[in-house]
Amino acid sequence: MKSAAAAKPITQAQKDEVLAIVARHKDRPGPLLEILHDVQRAFGYVHAEAVPLIAGALNLSRAEVHGVVTFYHFFNSAPPGRRVLRLCRAEACQSMNGRALEQHAMKKLGVGFGETTADGGVTLEAVYCLGLCACSPAAMIDEEVHGRVTTERLDELLAAGGARK
Repeated sequence: MKSAAAAKPITQAQKDEVLAIVARHKDRPGPLLEILHDVQRAFGYVHAEAVPLIAGALNLSRAEVHGVVTFYHFFNSAPPGRRVLRLCRAEACQSMNGRALEQHAMKKLGVGFGETTADGGVTLEAVYCLGLCACSPAAMIDEEVHGRVTTERLDELLAAGGARK
């Protein structure tokens, strides 16, 4: 994910929290994904400075940890916006004007998929199914899913803070 502002260095307290997360999971088989999920829950993303801490504690290379962070779309390597807009790009949504909705969102926000607005307000992400195929096109704002989203409805949702009306 690209962000308008570079991530600030992490504090010693944050480094300690990363190491505490690692300590909770490191004796389990294959703990890397659980660790990365917990780090992202704690900070909203996996900071680049957390990668060598995790790698060292698990006896992995930095490249191995970085590869997992960048391979899975769920993990963010930069701070997300205050709000996250996810647009479904699966076939059902595409067939119901999903591409027009994507183009509208990109134009309105001034960003592409995986990017955050300059003011840090909104991150735009692509997803490949929100489970609302019968109500296409679908969008998720923060953790709230919406179906039959038109360009007008998207504008309303963004203006209303994502609350249902």
